[in-house]
Amino acid sequence: MDLSLPNVRGMTELDREKFSKEVNVPSVEIPSQNIGKSMHVFKKYLLKMEKLKPVVEVDGTVERKKMLLDPLLFETLEKLSEEQQTKLSELDVNNDNFSRTCLHLQYENFRIDDIFKAVLPEGKEGCTSYSRIGHIIHLNLRDHLLPYKNLIGQVLIDKLIGVKTVVNKSSAIDSTYRNFQMEVLAGETDFITEVKENLCTFKFDFSQVYWNSRLCTEHERIIKLLPQNCVLFDVFAGVGPFSVPAAKIRKCQVFANDLNPSSYHWLKENVRINKVAKVETFNLDGRQFIREQLSSFLLRKPTEPIHVTMNLPALAVEFLDVFIGLLAGIELDPLPDITVHVYSFCEESSAFSEMRTKVESSLKHSIEDGQIVELVDVRDVSPKKHMLRLSFRIPIQILSKSGPEVEEETSEPKRLKLDLESQDR
Repeated sequence: MDLSLPNVRGMTELDREKFSKEVNVPSVEIPSQNIGKSMHVFKKYLLKMEKLKPVVEVDGTVERKKMLLDPLLFETLEKLSEEQQTKLSELDVNNDNFSRTCLHLQYENFRIDDIFKAVLPEGKEGCTSYSRIGHIIHLNLRDHLLPYKNLIGQVLIDKLIGVKTVVNKSSAIDSTYRNFQMEVLAGETDFITEVKENLCTFKFDFSQVYWNSRLCTEHERIIKLLPQNCVLFDVFAGVGPFSVPAAKIRKCQVFANDLNPSSYHWLKENVRINKVAKVETFNLDGRQFIREQLSSFLLRKPTEPIHVTMNLPALAVEFLDVFIGLLAGIELDPLPDITVHVYSFCEESSAFSEMRTKVESSLKHSIEDGQIVELVDVRDVSPKKHMLRLSFRIPIQILSKSGPEVEEETSEPKRLKLDLESQDR
């Protein structure tokens, strides 16, 4: 079936009236009482278009109904299997029942992909994939699609149920707090949204905090790694995608921290919304959080396993040196069992070896194979860039290291300017 719409190519402002086309499709009339039985034969051949019923009334009679078939899937009755033809014959359906039906398609009948294929530059019709965050659609449009940004936004609002706002990421900016500038392409300027993930509800202002729906699977993986009733220190907690389900599902004692005041606000709100106990929240620099909160907790000589999540892939590895000498001059019995989950971006060709080298370089200590819990390729950020996680049990020699070199090794790192393209966490 030809769904081409040559008169809309290059359209930059949406004109729904121009999405009009007449098409002829195969159809079959069937006695009304046999519609259900014949569906076993025709189900996979039915015409599937938006807001178009594949079974329609026949003018002038209630005794028969018409099934609309997809011309790309159905050719003729003879192309059906012998068993299917026999079944139809028993239902009083033969060649005389088949005909062609003219349909007048309008904007409401076309799918998103059909519209973009008709409008956008030929050979470049693909619209960048989008993320959905509650009622918000987040786009990262390529340059050649920017002239069509408002049309793209309006189509997405028209076609996606529950979507009220479509935004596009603006040019990359430096951001200590990892939020980014965005442009509203269509709909309401309403950034307060709610997302459900891992049996929890997260509410936040998408324009002020970081949230990436593509990390849902990774959040779930970490929660499954946490033992029941363990202790979690979430260094870059954001609005709580690790901390809240850890407390709710795994019954962990959680210390959750984020430097961004907005993230800290919504982190506290999500703790309240989800009614989780045993969660303490902090608004500190990650290095300060580890030095003050983790070290003081270790002095209590805990017996529970301790997990530390460090999900800031552009910088997290550089914070690892804070563990060097964290317990210098302190003897603990039993020794703490600390597992660190740290994230970083790596080049595709050498991702796993690069990740391990980065961690060992920051710790100034090798990580033995037996100390590695897992090394995971979390996702592709770009064709040559991957986000990885190394989960490892931190050697006690690192925590207890002492001497004049410790102060130098754990000095504050240079504040880096972050390119937004490398800030997906």
